[in-house]
Amino acid sequence: MRVFLDTNVFVAAFATRGLCADVFRRAASEHELLIGEPVLVELTRILENKLRMPRAARSGVLQTLRRFTVIPAATTPTQLDIGDRDDEWVVACALGGAADIFVTGDHALLRLRKVGVLPIVSPREFWTSQPHR
Repeated sequence: MRVFLDTNVFVAAFATRGLCADVFRRAASEHELLIGEPVLVELTRILENKLRMPRAARSGVLQTLRRFTVIPAATTPTQLDIGDRDDEWVVACALGGAADIFVTGDHALLRLRKVGVLPIVSPREFWTSQPHR
């Protein structure tokens, strides 16, 4: 399964131990993990400015993530009418990468439940819906 993780899932995965870290590990080891270029840009900014992660640690995170399938930024955003233009670009990236599932903690996106054929689920929903290998 091609799994696309939203920025907030990566932030939680690298900032704390818990569900999002487990979701990241499962997506990386049991599925094809997709990462959008816009997600990497936003994640870099958050790790630097909000979490104040040291440069060496940020570089390590980005090097790790770039080993997975990185989807280039879309040429046009998805029209979602959710109020956050950045989210529209991220969802467009997931669609462009032919993701099978989009995992996010963003409530505005979760309320959509689906964009086209792309299901949008919470980290908890992803975790409980996937059998452990």
